[in-house]
Amino acid sequence: MVRLSALLVVIPTLLASTFATPVPVSTNGTEFELLEKRVTHTGRGTFYYTGLGACGWTNHDSEAVIAISSSIFGKGGNCGQYVQITNTKNKKTTFAKTVDSCPGCGSGDLDMSPSTFQKLGTLDQGVLSISWHFQAKGWKP
Repeated sequence: MVRLSALLVVIPTLLASTFATPVPVSTNGTEFELLEKRVTHTGRGTFYYTGLGACGWTNHDSEAVIAISSSIFGKGGNCGQYVQITNTKNKKTTFAKTVDSCPGCGSGDLDMSPSTFQKLGTLDQGVLSISWHFQAKGWKP
């Protein structure tokens, strides 16, 4: 009976750990990367006038760039990483590159360049309901 109970605990634990393991994916036929679980964030989308960002690059309002919340930005590990952004009301979607930190943003909020914001709504709206997620590092539209 004890052995059966032990098996009933061990087998599901092993299966769960197998499903939680990142999957290696070939990117060029020989080199492998680990797939990360995609986390979809939801929050408010606003716009800002660009310039020198926390990643150290100077950007322009016509570029598809964003600032992410300081809590996610951390030490800048997401600099240059693209995100897919969707307006949850009209379902319009666009991509933009992470170039800055937004100290006033909540963890699910994005501050977008005017051109990025206009792909999802109008500047007159000022604030949009959005969902977004990071693309794989190195991915470009």
